[in-house]
Amino acid sequence: MQKKLKDQKLNKKKIGKLYICDLLEDKMKKKIQYILILCALLSCSAFAQNPELITTVSKNKLGLNQRLKIQFTVNKQGADNFDPPNFKNFQIVSGPSQAISQSWINGQASFSQSYTYIIKPLKKGEFLIPYASIKLNNKVLKSKPVKVIVLDEVEIPKDPNDPNYIAQQNVHLVAEISKSSPYVGEGIYVEYRLYVSQNISVRDFSYTESPQYNGFWNQDIKIRGLNAKNGTYNGEQYRYVVLQKALLIPTKSGKLTIDPIKMDIVIGVPTGRGDFFGNPIVRNVTKSFASAKKFIQSKALPIEGKPESFNGAVGDFNFIVSSSKNILKSNESATVSVKVTGNGNLKLFELPEIKTPSELEVFTPEQKEKITINSRGIKGSVTKNYTVVPQFKGKYKIPSTEFSYFDLKEKEYVRLTSEDLFVEVLEGKELVTDSDVTSNSKKEIIVTGNNFKYIQTNSSFYLAKKSNFYASKLYYIMLILPLLFIPIGIVIARKNKARSNDVLGNRLRKADRLAKKYLSEAKKQLGTKEAFYVALEKALHNYLKAKLRIETSDISKEKITELLKTEAVHEDDINSFIDVFNSCDMARYSPVTAVEMKDDYEKSKAVITQIDKQL
Repeated sequence: MQKKLKDQKLNKKKIGKLYICDLLEDKMKKKIQYILILCALLSCSAFAQNPELITTVSKNKLGLNQRLKIQFTVNKQGADNFDPPNFKNFQIVSGPSQAISQSWINGQASFSQSYTYIIKPLKKGEFLIPYASIKLNNKVLKSKPVKVIVLDEVEIPKDPNDPNYIAQQNVHLVAEISKSSPYVGEGIYVEYRLYVSQNISVRDFSYTESPQYNGFWNQDIKIRGLNAKNGTYNGEQYRYVVLQKALLIPTKSGKLTIDPIKMDIVIGVPTGRGDFFGNPIVRNVTKSFASAKKFIQSKALPIEGKPESFNGAVGDFNFIVSSSKNILKSNESATVSVKVTGNGNLKLFELPEIKTPSELEVFTPEQKEKITINSRGIKGSVTKNYTVVPQFKGKYKIPSTEFSYFDLKEKEYVRLTSEDLFVEVLEGKELVTDSDVTSNSKKEIIVTGNNFKYIQTNSSFYLAKKSNFYASKLYYIMLILPLLFIPIGIVIARKNKARSNDVLGNRLRKADRLAKKYLSEAKKQLGTKEAFYVALEKALHNYLKAKLRIETSDISKEKITELLKTEAVHEDDINSFIDVFNSCDMARYSPVTAVEMKDDYEKSKAVITQIDKQL
């Protein structure tokens, strides 16, 4: 009996273990199925994009002596048998160089395989580079042809890697206008854009000259932040920001000029080298840029069909004349409003005036404007409110008023006429007619009190009292006062002479003033790491440029050391000067406290003072 019980317990344990194992196997199978389904979905979403072979060029316009980079990229894995186009009228300088890129970002996979050529044009003209092809899963993918314009030879510097040349070629300050031939009174926009290529960066900029809008009514449009966007300039891909935008309305016809905007821009140009941490080393170059002049051919409004009521309104408007009250008593006021609403040059024309009967007293009108000026134009309303006060009982008519404007869409004048207004005065004095007027008889003038008198016909004059200046206190004070300034002048002259003879003191004071002058911008930026060290480095360069009369932005620290040695500057001062440069470089890649920035500022001030005493 005991043996049977043991067998039953053993069987139950076996059955339990088998049941648990089955459950675990089922769970593992389900998990594997879920993982496989998830991988399949992700792979489908990652590679659901259509296969394409895309052609990109470094520039669409180039000089005869320049080179062009052309790249063919396929976005699907497994493509093979690339067939390049026929580069007729071009010489292949290098290529093809192949590159493969694959990434997985936020669950999205991307793949690209590229073939790159460097080609050189053989002659001037406009050429079409044909399509390239590649096979993918027994299907042939073809790229689109690309148009390239080859112009005359351009000036190329001896060193194509010169940072100044690279900065000049990769940054463009452009003024873009919305319309080049508007009517007088028609609003257009000018937008100043800074185009920057993908390879370089802008560290800082400042405006040196603002544009002038002679012949235009203008209004700046507020830009909310400098947001970078992608765009094309001369057929090439660039990033750009909108720096300024303005609404311009021509006030006269003919050729009008929009003067350029001028800026100084600090540009970070890669040197092709890396620092200790592997970050690319960038050289800052300051360049001056100016946008090109823009010319506007403003058209006069047509003479034909121009109504007499036209007063310069251009756009699309509505016109209404209304009264706050139509029934009132004598000496009770009413407001007659003349209102124009719509889009157009609301600030550049006068509203028409109403005509009222002489029995209604009209006061000087009050004008109110509710106008919004933004990137969509001028929109709103202009209202002129007349206060009207009747003097006599009766019913009076305010005749209709006409308003006209030039419609830009239809290119014709539009007339708008208000309805007649009637004002009824229920109480008040009766209007006196001609039959009630009696003749006035001339009466003698009666003088009452001192209110009115006849004009006086004779006058009496008396000699004014005169005082003797020579015997006055003021005379003696003015006589003695110059004598008191003589000893004061002697003391001041002696002090100035002693100060001028102190050669060492003068040199120290001059050097200290010079150091403060060059480091003034860096002092303003204390506390802001990036801006402070850029200003500090710029101040050191400017100091050397002024004292040694050289261009220091493109020379190394070794060259600076050599130049200072030739000027007989002490070696300790030279080392201190170079140490400040090294601090500027290291501060860009490591955290710096405000105390350290203050120390670097004081070191710079001291070393400039010491070097200036020796130059």
